Amino acid sequence: MEFREVLRRRRMVREYDPGRPLSPEVVERVLAHALRAPSAGFSQGWGFLALQDKADLDLFWEVSTFGKDSRSGRTAAASTLDEWLAGMSTAPLVVVAHSHKDAYLDRYARPDKGWTDRAEDRWPVPYWDIDAGMAALLMLLTAVDEGLGACLFGIQPENHDAYREAFGVPEGFVPVGAVSVGYAADKVTPERRASFAARRRPVEEVVHRGRWSAQLPADDEA
Repeated sequence: MEFREVLRRRRMVREYDPGRPLSPEVVERVLAHALRAPSAGFSQGWGFLALQDKADLDLFWEVSTFGKDSRSGRTAAASTLDEWLAGMSTAPLVVVAHSHKDAYLDRYARPDKGWTDRAEDRWPVPYWDIDAGMAALLMLLTAVDEGLGACLFGIQPENHDAYREAFGVPEGFVPVGAVSVGYAADKVTPERRASFAARRRPVEEVVHRGRWSAQLPADDEA
């Protein structure tokens, strides 16, 4: 598929066809392409947890959406979560992308980088999280190129401990986001497609050339 077509087709898919499993070759390409993401200092401070077995997927959805105590203490938004989960949990593959800050601090304390310590305040932004996010994006794009659907979503902080305990994730690895992958079951209607197009902000509104310029409402223009 042409790259421009991959970009045009990329969207978040929240429901999958449970009757269409993924081939092992496709799964391996999704995972391998994540490793092609850039990383500061080639630190590669990430880790990926791939879940495909039904028991693992069921456990993941349980601990990542409700926490270790399951449905206790749920809020009024629980019905919305149930609806979301009913679609998302049909994904045959979930890959959780983790960042590993220590790998970056260690890498930049080496002689070739010129820093003599592991001070975190040297970093203008947390590149360990950014790089894990870029790896997740490559998985999203690979899914489209393979004729699949995918969705990036987060694990709420209050569920991190239950998630770590369930899957043996070391403390130093932070789940930045999870990517669900599968054959899309939900179809984009012409109405939804038109809605997306209408809501997409134009280049002129978000790109500032030369210097940042305020975008004035039409009524205020001279």
